[in-house]
Order: sequence, then structure tokens, then C-alpha cells
Amino acid sequence: MSTRKLVVINAGLSNPSSTRDIATRVAYAAEHEVAASGEAVEVTVLDLRALAGDLATFMTTMIPTPDLEDARLLVGSADALIAATPVFQGSYAGLFKMFFDTLDKHALQGVPVSLVATAGTPRHSMVLDYAMRPLLSFLQATVLPTGVFVATGEYGEEEGLRGRIRQAATELALHLSRPGQGGGAAQHVPESDVPSRFGRPDGDFEALLKRHSGV
Repeated sequence: MSTRKLVVINAGLSNPSSTRDIATRVAYAAEHEVAASGEAVEVTVLDLRALAGDLATFMTTMIPTPDLEDARLLVGSADALIAATPVFQGSYAGLFKMFFDTLDKHALQGVPVSLVATAGTPRHSMVLDYAMRPLLSFLQATVLPTGVFVATGEYGEEEGLRGRIRQAATELALHLSRPGQGGGAAQHVPESDVPSRFGRPDGDFEALLKRHSGV
């Protein structure tokens, strides 16, 4: 029995984080469903808050730090992802976008992704479809139909929230349980091929600068 890898990309900025809480609830619900079918799932949470400095360094030098490179390799090895972010000014968090900006546009090709967003008001509920879904679709991920959006006032309405989490987890579990489905390990990408999926810089610094557009 092989173990499938589910990675939660959490862009929550606080500690504890309500964004992280909702995302991990989806992850462990999916793990439970997959386990019921006799398969195993390893859940790993990637907290982008810890990579804030690394992401800023990459944006100004185009060179990944060791910690950022490890994070990208982790995402590259995943069979499925949960992408989770708080909402600011009607869109995803800056850290969320910065991390995905470090990936090659083919890095998530065919990888099932479940979306999670949290906000202070229901007015931001369309962020799943008008901000997050287009970004992940551009990266060629398989974005799952049911996203989980939670406004602050909804935490007392547990039944409705549990239903959305359960539906998202079921969709995720279905992809994790299918032989040959998903990304990362499911596609048997050789480890030596993973860095090239992210366009990892090579050569000396002068050569790197010559290839940089200055944008």
C-alpha cells in the first residue's frame, strides 16, 4: 500500500491561524475518507508565514533560499494540495501570490487542488472563483469544484461549515484514491526532474542577471 502525499499551503499570517484551522480540517477529513478505503495519506502543512523573508529575497534576486527550495520541492512531490489564504482587499494574501510566483507555470500540471479562504465578511466570498481559481488554473492544476470560504461570523454556524468541509474533503479523497491520479508521487516524477519543473536557476550570478528581464 503506497502512501499518498497531501500538502496544505497555508498563507495565514496569525498564530493561531483560522485559515490554517479550516485547511487542516479539510485535510484530515480527506485523510479519514481515504483511510476508510484502505489507503494511507501523509498530511504536511507548509506555513508561508515562515518563508516571508525567503520569498522577499527570491523576488529581488530570483535565487531561492534553501528553505524556499525545500518548500517548492515539497509541493512538487505532492499528490494533491490544499491552497489556503486569508482575504485582503478582495483578493488573496500577498504571501500566497508570492509563493506561487516562484513556481514554473507547469509546476502544478494535473495536481488536484482544493481551495480554502477566510475573511472578516461574506462580501469576499467570490475570491475563490475570481482570484484563486484563475491563478491555480493558469498553473495547470486540477482545481476541484467545491471550495471552502468561511467568514468570521460563520464560525457559529457549524452545520453548514461542516457540510462544505465534508464535500471538499470527499472530492479530494476521490482524487487521492484513484491509481495514477494526482501529481507528484502519483506521476512518478524522478526526484532529479523536480527542480527543473520550477525553473531552478543554474550557472553563475552574472549569467543569471543576463537572463533576467528586470521586471
